[in-house]
Amino acid sequence: MPEGRSGKRTQYMRRSILLIIIFLWGGVVSSAVAQSARSAGQAEWEKVVEAAKKEGRVVASIPPSPELRKGMEEAFTKHFGIVMESIPARGGSIIRRIVEESKAGVRYFDLHIGGTESIVKGLLPENVLEPVEPWLVLPEVRDPRQWWGGHIWVDNAKRYIYASSAYQTASLWYNSNLVKAEEIRSFDDLLNPKWKGKIGLSDPRTPGSGASIWAYMMHIKGEEYLRKLAGQKLFLTRDLRLLAENLAKERVGIALGIGYSEFLPFKKVGLPVSALPTPKEGLYATGGYGHLTIIKNPPHPDATKVFINWFLGKEAQDIFSKAMGAPTRRLDVDTKWSKEFGALAAKDALTLEQFYRMENQSEERIYKVRDPAAVLARKIFD
Repeated sequence: MPEGRSGKRTQYMRRSILLIIIFLWGGVVSSAVAQSARSAGQAEWEKVVEAAKKEGRVVASIPPSPELRKGMEEAFTKHFGIVMESIPARGGSIIRRIVEESKAGVRYFDLHIGGTESIVKGLLPENVLEPVEPWLVLPEVRDPRQWWGGHIWVDNAKRYIYASSAYQTASLWYNSNLVKAEEIRSFDDLLNPKWKGKIGLSDPRTPGSGASIWAYMMHIKGEEYLRKLAGQKLFLTRDLRLLAENLAKERVGIALGIGYSEFLPFKKVGLPVSALPTPKEGLYATGGYGHLTIIKNPPHPDATKVFINWFLGKEAQDIFSKAMGAPTRRLDVDTKWSKEFGALAAKDALTLEQFYRMENQSEERIYKVRDPAAVLARKIFD
């Protein structure tokens, strides 16, 4: 009997050793396969970068921010040795140009980065966009786990308009020489007669941040509220720079529908402009200008691929977030700083369910909420 037990123990030990060897060998093989895949992926990426360098440049339509233009052009060219030719402009005008050139067979722009309404209503219906996902090459860009909320798309098809940013924006600003922050605790406070002639608004009749805040106010306060607000003799303009300047120079005391990037030059020189505290009714969630689209058949396809993977990576998302005050969804980029500039990163403060409930940027919300609000704005202001 003892010899039988000893034999069984020997057989058990042999089987255990064999299993351990198989397990370790499997790990070695798996590691070798993974390393081979990574090497192949890196080799493919290097091939794309070399081809992009031969093309020499990429042409991107970007939001109208000097800080963004300088930061992105310098960083991209330094990183890859490829020229980034950026065309800063508001969405409406540049999108008309892109569509007209595309229909005429002129291939100049490779991609467009901007707000959603002008893209959804200007580019999407014209069939001039490429699906974005096939252009995502690098693992840190393709992997949805690198992004708060995974991959978020604006268009219903979830193919053409990629949202790199997500936040609650400060769309209400004030000049502290004319207004005390505690005087504006609710949207209702804007109807106080003391503010008549002292409120500026980005024109809600055209796509942009003015249309966003106007639509949000209509959604939560109703049509009659907006008619009363219009009765406050609003300073209405499509020039965001002018609206920011008017607030900084005390021509108005409150500005609606304008973001951090327009105020940055004035804040840098110490002028008394700040974001108002979030009103009791809350603020909408958005991706701001942080939406990426690729123009169909881009003239510099390899440089476009390189730029897209760089733009959606850590370095460029940090540059874009800070220049535009538009916190990224990338989980490896710090966004805590944005709160002091009136932008609360979704990944720092919201659940995904809250974001989808409060967002007003998607194709669906544009047609169901923002369009009716724009119709009302034209009735009031035309």
